[in-house]
Amino acid sequence: MKQTCLIMGMPITIEVVDAAVTQASLDTVFAYFRSIDETFSTYKESSEISRLNRGELPLSQYSTDLKKILALSAQTKRETDGYFDIQRNGYCDPSGIVKGWALQNAAGMLKAQSLHNFYVDAGGDIQVAGTKDGQPWRVGIRNPFNRSQNVKILTLTEQGIATSGTAIRGQHIYDPYHPGIPLVEIVSITVIGPNVYEADRFATAAFAMGRAGIQFIERRAGFEGYMIDAQAKATFTSGFERYVV
Repeated sequence: MKQTCLIMGMPITIEVVDAAVTQASLDTVFAYFRSIDETFSTYKESSEISRLNRGELPLSQYSTDLKKILALSAQTKRETDGYFDIQRNGYCDPSGIVKGWALQNAAGMLKAQSLHNFYVDAGGDIQVAGTKDGQPWRVGIRNPFNRSQNVKILTLTEQGIATSGTAIRGQHIYDPYHPGIPLVEIVSITVIGPNVYEADRFATAAFAMGRAGIQFIERRAGFEGYMIDAQAKATFTSGFERYVV
């Protein structure tokens, strides 16, 4: 069973190949994503994050999810030497961590329903579990200069993959140490991690580092990365090619 819904301003696709899957299984996950959007959307005036940014939400009224995301964001900032920072000019935007976190939680919801072979894709960030037709899931890395093409096809199972770049949303990631200078050295960096939450947060931080981001991924055990620079030159980590078809 496969279904796509437009939520959080992006297509979210769930495909489950287990015979036990039902429409209710997918509906539960899509409802979860809608609740996350209601909490963390920076475009909805009624969202918790919008109320926080307007100074209308006292700490005593923070939801459990908001407290969790703020704590995870602070942890990630420490682990990336400050390159992951959800605060800018007094404005809080946790988008760089919410999507991967929500994807990982959605995968947990499917597994809790005894579903073991699936993928969940939110705007190109993906969590895969098990296999499809007995083979690892195949995931493409889009060419940032031509979105209709894949530059690589990868095989993954029980892993997450996330890409940060400028091809879709333009310049939306910044270097917190040089906030007024656009990031133009690289156009995308894709990270494979033990789960999509980990891949997503480190892909965001690595992109903010510019060319140094691929070395940051190289140093992290259990992660691989593929970077494309503004001249369309690719650089990848030492273990990346083992995933390439």
